[in-house]
Amino acid sequence: MKAAVLLESKKPMPIMELDQSEPKTGEVRVKMSAAGICASDHHVMTGDNPTPMPIVLGHEGSGVVDAVGPGVSTVKVGDRCVLSFVANCGHCRSCREGLSNICDTNRETGTRQYDGTFRLHTEDGTEVHQFAKLGVFAESIIVPQQACYPMPDDVPMEVAALIGCSVTTGVGGVINQPGMRAGMTVAVIGAGGVGLNALQGARLMNASKVIAVDISDHKLEFAYKFGATDVINSKNQDPIAAIQELTDGGVDFAFDTFGHKITTEQAYNSTRKGGTTVVVGLAPDGMGADIPLVELVRNQKTLVGSYYGSASPHETFGKLLEFYRQGKIDVGGMVTRKYKLEEINEAYAALERGEDGRGVIVFD
Repeated sequence: MKAAVLLESKKPMPIMELDQSEPKTGEVRVKMSAAGICASDHHVMTGDNPTPMPIVLGHEGSGVVDAVGPGVSTVKVGDRCVLSFVANCGHCRSCREGLSNICDTNRETGTRQYDGTFRLHTEDGTEVHQFAKLGVFAESIIVPQQACYPMPDDVPMEVAALIGCSVTTGVGGVINQPGMRAGMTVAVIGAGGVGLNALQGARLMNASKVIAVDISDHKLEFAYKFGATDVINSKNQDPIAAIQELTDGGVDFAFDTFGHKITTEQAYNSTRKGGTTVVVGLAPDGMGADIPLVELVRNQKTLVGSYYGSASPHETFGKLLEFYRQGKIDVGGMVTRKYKLEEINEAYAALERGEDGRGVIVFD
């Protein structure tokens, strides 16, 4: 089967023919339907997130199960599925505590399958990693059955792909936050794919004010469609001062959906006394932020990380699919560009240019 393979950071990904093993115990083969163009994969491409290579990237996807291995009980051939980039084991401490989004075993095995081996090889026998055990930039993938969430037939595959990452990360990161209540004020730093969904999450929670912050006017204009009540271009004005003025001292919740020292500090300093800063975006490996500790204590603020919607991905998938079917969230409107697999490098060039919305690879 064909896949886009990253051989070296900062280099284009060639489309290669790879040998694919059959699914083993507890695994399934999924014929890919749609794959989102996400910045997390781009961090690997640029070297900001060091990852073993060669690797098939892509972690935001949907497809149809077309083969199952021994012992598979949760899905069957023909199931249309949202794919989870955390295929939780169900047995580790994190899973037992209800935090399957940060499954210990999944983290430890990384880009290998749960038995520590590979399902992809080049023609000369070189083992090929699968990003997040998925690697959706491929015609078909072998994944743990836990990565598959069956969905209704009336949900388009492009919508399902985005629910697999950006919608769950953004909307879930808001609606699953303890203490989030109707009427609160919210700021979202970064109006990319995850940021737009965080705006939608705030709208779902009936936030009284939803402020989008970005450095691009066209992205801020686009943000109004997904729930922003106010927008701030942080290139043109101090976002902290502007947010404090709009909210009489700061927001209840600030979300950094970009992931950088600058944006995390902006989010933290934009919250009021007793407010909460939620870091959603992944910063470059090793980067830190300057947080004034005395002020953290005296103003009783909270600083928290949110990974993959802060809760079980499958539980959040179920909620989001219903929200979509009821018209409460707009997912299809985020898809502004469609590509073939062979156009993947063009797709990431568009992401680097900061174009609106989400690009999606659509498979035949």
